[in-house]
Amino acid sequence: MPDLLIELFSEEIPARMQARAREDLKKLVTDGLVEAGLTYAHAAAFSTPRRLTLALEGLSAQSPTLKEERKGPKADAPAAAIEGFLRSTGLTRDQLEQRDDKKGATLFAVITRPGRAAPEIVAEVLDRTIRAFPWPKSMRWGAGTLRWVRPLHSILCVMTDDHGATVVPLTLDGIAAGNTTRGHRFMAPAAFPVSSFDDYVAKLKAAKVILDPAEREAAIWHDATTMAFAQGGEVVDDKGLLAEVAGLVEWPVVLMGAIGEAFLGLPPEVLQTSMKEHQKFFSVRNPRTGRIEKFITVANRETADHGATILAGNQKVLSARLSDARFFWENDLRTVKSVGMEGMAAGLANVTFHNKLGSQADRIARIEALAREIAPLVGAAPDLAAEAARVAKADLQSAMVGEFPELQGTMGGYYARAAGLPEAVANACKAHYQPLGPSDDVPTKPVSVAVALADKIDTLTGFWAIDEKPTGSKDPFALRRAALGVIRLVLGNGDRISLTDLIVRGLGLQLWRNSIMGPIYTLESEIERLECDLSDPNWVGTFLTGTRQQAEQLLPKLREELRSLQRQMDDLDAWLVVAPTDLLAFLHDRLKVHLRDQGIRHDVIDACLAMPGNDDLTLLVKRAEALAAFLNTEDGTNLLQGFKRANNILTQAEAKDGVEYSFGADPKFAADASETALFAVLDAAEATLAPAMASEDFPAAMAAMAALRAPIDAFFTAVQVNSDNPVIRRNRLNLLSRIRTICLKVADLTRLEG
Repeated sequence: MPDLLIELFSEEIPARMQARAREDLKKLVTDGLVEAGLTYAHAAAFSTPRRLTLALEGLSAQSPTLKEERKGPKADAPAAAIEGFLRSTGLTRDQLEQRDDKKGATLFAVITRPGRAAPEIVAEVLDRTIRAFPWPKSMRWGAGTLRWVRPLHSILCVMTDDHGATVVPLTLDGIAAGNTTRGHRFMAPAAFPVSSFDDYVAKLKAAKVILDPAEREAAIWHDATTMAFAQGGEVVDDKGLLAEVAGLVEWPVVLMGAIGEAFLGLPPEVLQTSMKEHQKFFSVRNPRTGRIEKFITVANRETADHGATILAGNQKVLSARLSDARFFWENDLRTVKSVGMEGMAAGLANVTFHNKLGSQADRIARIEALAREIAPLVGAAPDLAAEAARVAKADLQSAMVGEFPELQGTMGGYYARAAGLPEAVANACKAHYQPLGPSDDVPTKPVSVAVALADKIDTLTGFWAIDEKPTGSKDPFALRRAALGVIRLVLGNGDRISLTDLIVRGLGLQLWRNSIMGPIYTLESEIERLECDLSDPNWVGTFLTGTRQQAEQLLPKLREELRSLQRQMDDLDAWLVVAPTDLLAFLHDRLKVHLRDQGIRHDVIDACLAMPGNDDLTLLVKRAEALAAFLNTEDGTNLLQGFKRANNILTQAEAKDGVEYSFGADPKFAADASETALFAVLDAAEATLAPAMASEDFPAAMAAMAALRAPIDAFFTAVQVNSDNPVIRRNRLNLLSRIRTICLKVADLTRLEG
């Protein structure tokens, strides 16, 4: 079986597009080959800044011959029907077969599609792949019509088997496929032929090109860490930057330089961000001081002076960039020291958060109100939490965050300390955005937790209030992330909070409600003033109100306008009763996803969600974890079966008899020893369950449930519930009702599967 090597050689491909392009090339080509009837053993895609490469092993030499049989019209069908069938098959009338079946003579077409040679199929698939390649952005060049991310220079397409290498015949927009490629743009630009993938990789390396991006990444990281360690430093880990830099070079040459002494006083995050964003430098930290003192840059070539000229140029540009950063830092510090953090935040009144939710200042006021209420629930001082909320977003007005938005929060912490604010406030400025994702750290300081929760609750209730909810895969305002943030904050700190109360409060603070309340207060005052004026028979009007007659005509209009606004407020108040349930259900859905990743089944969560207090996530998860652990035991599995059997028998009997068997079970009517034993065990379980549930000792409650397993099994083995004796039957049904009632005190077991 032959191997296939494809290389698409072009001008530099943006690093951010390379990973996706590798996968697209692999998928489009392999899918096309398989669809055409070829098979292969293994496929791998690679990229450098100037080439996309695909290597296939064990490609079949040709597609199989296919035989297709199609049933047509009856032999005596109208001529038009037969002609249509012939056109669809490409056959003539004498090539059709006539067969007899139950419905008479029928025409059949037997179509044989001969196999095709692999090179023919490869050329066809590659042509289609290149023309339809899904680049995020593409361009045309010269007089051709072909579009590619950058001008495409050559196509290498070689099939190799036991007889040697063969070029696949393909010409695309004037570019003919061949067996040659080129090495490094500067160090080995000459063209050279290749005969196989191994030959290709070896010759590229000799021509100063490392084909595999993972190998380039490993080489960069090894050289960078070794170089930093030799000078007493450590490279700050940044996998995203490493992948990007590996996509910028074909032959990585690692160089290390020093940061000017004038810039070492900048916060390390500023240095790291500026060097990463502007120059794609890695930061080198002094492990003793935590300061960023050096940088790593990766050149794309070896030089006679071992990179000295490259490093000098980079240091010159770096000094200019860091001078800007120092200016922003010093300017922001002057602002903070002169007007304070709240003074810096004043400009947020002119920054729109959302056209239906007001400005950033409006949002900060809501977050402050929520943080003050949340603070006692998480062990924070309300005044301190409110202060932190007022200044947490002040750095959005800073020059530094204007230049580097990713530093929001981080810079707020620095500026808060410079302003002399308490450490708890500074920590909250940095941490209130967290957690930003499932792997991000969760704040644990009480003030930080209060502000972070308030921030996310305001986001959720705000967009819920204006009906901007997530739909399908669309979530433009990251509400799923905000919901997960609320869940992780509550669970990570073990806080006992009623989310319903917070949601109701958050909804009540939203701007749309205030936009109605304000006009209502204004109208009420105006109506009251007019009524007072008109009650005076000597009052004739004023310049502002007009004549008395005009005021009398205006008063009914104002009253009707007031009634209309009050009706709107009543509708909103009614909606406020429904909306918290809807938003809480959204949070529960995110909780299911969160717990499923931790191994807790969705039906276990549903069984616990059906219980009271389901807006207390800490209680809810505590119950779910205990139930999940119990169901993983033999006692739990068997008790669930016993409960389901009891519930099914009882439900059917109640439906048949039209009564509810919910009380009256009496041990004196027990006709079997298993019944007597079950009565005793149920009494003991109830005595244990009540205090266990009251103290939220769910393991103890599950242990009491486990004690029911054997007596219930014995009861169903020994007796027939639907006895011919009506007294015994009723007593046993009431006994089943006790089983159901006791089990449902722990969780709604009817929602469990299996």
